[in-house]
Amino acid sequence: MSNSESSPAAEQVVQLKVHASLMTFDAGLYCVFLPPEFAVQSVNGYPAVTVAQAPNMPAGVVAIQTLDDDGVISSSHGNGAGAAIVRVSRGPAQILVTTYQAPDSTLPAPSIQVARLSGEPAPAAESAQTSNASPQSEVAAGTEVKPEVAAHIQRRGDVLAGVGDWMGEPDSQNWIEGFGIAPQSLVAPEDIEYQAVLGKGWLSPWAEAGQYCGSRGMALPILGLCIRLKNGAEEKYELALQATFTDGTKLGPVAGGETLEAESLAPLEAFKLEIKPRQSDAGETKELGDQAGVTKGAKKPAARRKLTEA
Repeated sequence: MSNSESSPAAEQVVQLKVHASLMTFDAGLYCVFLPPEFAVQSVNGYPAVTVAQAPNMPAGVVAIQTLDDDGVISSSHGNGAGAAIVRVSRGPAQILVTTYQAPDSTLPAPSIQVARLSGEPAPAAESAQTSNASPQSEVAAGTEVKPEVAAHIQRRGDVLAGVGDWMGEPDSQNWIEGFGIAPQSLVAPEDIEYQAVLGKGWLSPWAEAGQYCGSRGMALPILGLCIRLKNGAEEKYELALQATFTDGTKLGPVAGGETLEAESLAPLEAFKLEIKPRQSDAGETKELGDQAGVTKGAKKPAARRKLTEA
């Protein structure tokens, strides 16, 4: 067979630089990601990483999902840095992490970072001591600040707000990476719990009493949230939650226990949580209900009701 006959049919194969390693995880929820600084080194999507369950692991122990739902972590993805969410139901479990580089790359293989997304308490009150200055943490002299809601926001750092105030700035395009809630009035911190939306069909474990939920300083946004009362507090009080997203979506208010997320899965940029006394049938809390603007028999807002469209 002549070269002229074989060359057109020959399949072009590019040999990438590949590095594979095994990582061991305990039971829990993790985020595996490329550091944001690798975005400046990205060429045609490389370096890139795939995360998979090791071949020797039994089925059902590990669940893996990439935030962009394509199975690949790439430093060129639009969320600032690609990431994979890894849920380990029982440990220890092994994960196969494979790094791909362009064939002409002279750089060392990028370091893969792992952040645990559950089981690490970071009370909102503690965040108040280390938060960066921001419009929501700057108050007039003599005014007492109650750090009821703390969040880490893109380009701003740690920010504080009170229940009833906006956390984050609607229409700012700055996403929230994580948050914690610890009310200082009406309900106790341990009477409220919350989750973050991490990806399509993925919610973080429930956090409570100011525990931090999400990531910090990794350029990884959360995509929504869910907040509810417990320990009997839900019988005396009700929640109203609103949220805005970087694609312009505005949702709420919704009742406690409803998940707020944009249909596009755009990052969460701001949310507002309100806690109001319920109006009892016996009228025992009528005075409190009147003060909170709650009318007996008022219907709860429908879940995911859109206020406006960008």
